[in-house]
Amino acid sequence: MKVPEKPKLPEILPENIPLDIIYEDRDILVINKQPGIITHPIPSHTSGTIVNAVLYHCKDLQGIGGVMRPGIVHRLDKDTSGVMVIAKNDLAHQSLTKQFKDRVTEKLYVCLVKGVPTRPEGDIEISIARNPVLRVKMTTTQSEYGKPALTHYKVVRRFGNIGSLVFAYPKTGRTHQIRVHMKYIGHPLMGDEVYGRAKEDEQFEIYRQMLHALSLSFYHPRTGEKMRFIARLPKDFAKAIENLNKFVDQLRNGN
Repeated sequence: MKVPEKPKLPEILPENIPLDIIYEDRDILVINKQPGIITHPIPSHTSGTIVNAVLYHCKDLQGIGGVMRPGIVHRLDKDTSGVMVIAKNDLAHQSLTKQFKDRVTEKLYVCLVKGVPTRPEGDIEISIARNPVLRVKMTTTQSEYGKPALTHYKVVRRFGNIGSLVFAYPKTGRTHQIRVHMKYIGHPLMGDEVYGRAKEDEQFEIYRQMLHALSLSFYHPRTGEKMRFIARLPKDFAKAIENLNKFVDQLRNGN
């Protein structure tokens, strides 16, 4: 009996895609990922990714962490912006992968959500599983099939009753965790087409989910030094905040 051959993985090529570099040394590369670009290739999308850009910048990452995800130790969704760390060698890849797995890293996200949470600060602890009908979505669940998930949040600014600026501290690393958890408490992210009503947010010039990885802390894989990196807000996020402030001012002034 003839054994079918394994499907051949597509070749991932370096591409001259600009990177917003926060920090770099011989072991790690820290970038401020821009929205609209996916982290790593998938069979149907093998170009225009962070991996393609990093391969061009670093030249010799092939094989570090696998063919499709060289150097990648964590990921951000396509329309999520913010700080990412990339491993430039096996030492860094092994160390950082373990730190993320063991929850040693500290992550802070900032997001714009609809409405104002009743509690200005709290924990959201409920398991997350893939939606059984729409596989591109995740959902909260009490079933045994879900994976435990915990997010701490804090409201840092209110825009009347329209929305809030929220700090989110994910203590676990589930797919779409912050987006799903904020929806669970009734305050989905502004601009989120999957978990919210994104169309109504276009009046504030919001055209993607308003989620930004603001800071990331970890231990340097070679020196053991604790490092913290901050990624400035992208222009569209800052513009959305400005537009929400203007809207609230107009309401107060009766315009």
